[in-house]
Amino acid sequence: MMRSLWTAASGMTSQQLNVDTIANNLANVNTTSFKKERIEFKSLLYETMLKANTDENGKGRPVNLQVGHGVRPSATVKTFSQGNIEGTSNPFDFAIEGRGFFEIKGPNNGKMFTRDGGFKISVVDDEFMLVSTEGYPVMGENDEPLKIPAEVDLTKLEIKSDGSMGYLNGESEFEDLDMKFKIVQFRNPVGLEAVGGNFYKTTPASGEGRSEAEIEGIKKSELRQGFKEGSNVQVVQEMVNLIVAQRAYEVNSKAIQASDEMLTLANQLKR
Repeated sequence: MMRSLWTAASGMTSQQLNVDTIANNLANVNTTSFKKERIEFKSLLYETMLKANTDENGKGRPVNLQVGHGVRPSATVKTFSQGNIEGTSNPFDFAIEGRGFFEIKGPNNGKMFTRDGGFKISVVDDEFMLVSTEGYPVMGENDEPLKIPAEVDLTKLEIKSDGSMGYLNGESEFEDLDMKFKIVQFRNPVGLEAVGGNFYKTTPASGEGRSEAEIEGIKKSELRQGFKEGSNVQVVQEMVNLIVAQRAYEVNSKAIQASDEMLTLANQLKR
């Protein structure tokens, strides 16, 4: 069997995954805080037919004779660039400017992280608790869910840029609730595992999330109340990537067709 058949087939398979990744980016162009992905490729094993070999006089083969066996996808990498900050006028919408993530208490008390600050209010034990759309509690710096006393007028709730929570009293003075959002950063955010719903989980590659309040010498994130972070997908760029992937897929299919025609000619040879 001709080697080119398998080589071109690996190219078609890889480009199909590339198109899948681009399609997912385009599908999430309006998803809050979505981070676009790109796929990386690596070449497969090379077969060495003749090795480069020269003697002390410089005679011999100065180059190798090698042929590759195709390509394989090696990784999907998220780009954590800042998305556009969009106003919503909803006091429970929060956008993060910077590298931080909100910490969420997920199922089985597990930790999840997100940049989607579209939170809601849930009533728990006669208190208002800040939760995600799925109902998971938003964590504060004291590693406890953020609960707002029932006597607080939610229409007067205010969040400072450092994440401190308070409200305006009758004299329009800020009353501190002694609560603060827990904003964490990661040494390697690209190593986070996306689990759907705009949530991420840590991996050994990402490291554990570190609270910004406990890290010295870093640029801290800032919160914006009444805003959301939009997707960082650029539609025009993704369409260009889609065309390139489509053409690469087409060229690999042409290589398979050419190999098939060569095999057909070989089978038709007569002595």
